[in-house]
Amino acid sequence: MWDYELSPEHCLEVLEGKRKTAGHYNAEMLFQKLIESYRWFTVLKILSPDRIYELLTEDVLDKLRNKKLAEHYRFLKSELQRELQITG
Repeated sequence: MWDYELSPEHCLEVLEGKRKTAGHYNAEMLFQKLIESYRWFTVLKILSPDRIYELLTEDVLDKLRNKKLAEHYRFLKSELQRELQITG
């Protein structure tokens, strides 16, 4: 987020669902940046597994520039679904 003057706290609030936007970024946009920039275990330190599952939408996965990364996160989403015992 170095190219914009955004508060890290505001970005985290958006990612956590406590705020709608930080600058022009919504939760999906910030989450996409997060998973494209950080390793899985770092993402887990920032957000709860429930919130990660919620944000791992097909729309977000389809927008990832790296298709192998998208496959990786599709697998992780299925594992989260199993772990969190979410049906559907």
